Order: sequence, then structure tokens, then C-alpha cells
Amino acid sequence: MHKKTLSELAAGLRSREFSSFDLTQFFLDRISQHQDLNAFITVSAESALQQAQTADQLLAAGTAGPLTGIPIAQKDIFCTLGTKTSCGSKMLDNFIAPYDATVVEHFNSAGAVMLGKLNMDEFAMGSSNENSFYGPVRNPWATDCVPGGSSGGSAAAIAARLAP
Repeated sequence: MHKKTLSELAAGLRSREFSSFDLTQFFLDRISQHQDLNAFITVSAESALQQAQTADQLLAAGTAGPLTGIPIAQKDIFCTLGTKTSCGSKMLDNFIAPYDATVVEHFNSAGAVMLGKLNMDEFAMGSSNENSFYGPVRNPWATDCVPGGSSGGSAAAIAARLAP
């Protein structure tokens, strides 16, 4: 499933080739298998599976939007209600966001399933993703190379197909 495009995944969900729950579990398993990349700061397995069940209900009712049931991951700079949002910083290691950022609200409204929060340079200030309190992100294509940018967790997650 990790080699399918977003369009193929959306079509598979609508045709009942697979459920959002199964798709989400598949990506959670991939994340678990590739922890060495350090792409994720937080994996939201329990809430992701709950979101996937809700998405499956919307899909079954025929009221789903184009992103309903599609697993995604958010950069840890975006506040996510009830979820740790650290911005890659020790200072915010225990911060639980009291609201959703606008981009998170939009993905939630669209029915996307959030797998977790992605590693990043502290406060998005860096160009190599080696300056995170949670350690450097590894490039899945060459682990001795940086994944690049302050969004290295995002880049590594997509390159390793840990999220569509």
C-alpha cells in the first residue's frame, strides 16, 4: 500500500478494497519498523485508529470527502489539540496544545487521519534537521546524509513512505 499514490489510496478506500483502519494500521506498522530514521517525535496510534474508524463510517455512508480516511503526518510546529507540540525543542517537550492550528483544522475537517507529529530543527531554524532536541533525522536513502531543511522529518517520512 505504501507505493500507491494518494489518488489510488482514495479510490481503494471508496471501492472498499481496504478500510481506512487497515490503511492506517499499515502505516503505523511502517513507522514502527523505521524508528531508526527518527522522523517522528510523536506517533498518535490510538487517536489515528479512532479517526480511521470514523472515516470508515463516513465512507460507508457515502458522505466522505476526497481526503477522508487518508493517513497524514503533521510537522511538529503545528499545534494539534491534546497532542504534544514541541517544535523540536526541549523547552516545549511537555507542551500539549490547547487548540488546533488552521492547517490541522482543515485536515481534520477533510477527514484525514493524523499518524503523528514529525521531527524538525528546533523552532524550524536550521537547514539540516540535526538540531532537534529529539536527535537528528536520518535520510532513508543514505543514513549518513541529512534529509535537509527544517522539515527533515517530513522529507524522511515521505521518502521512506511512512505516510502517503
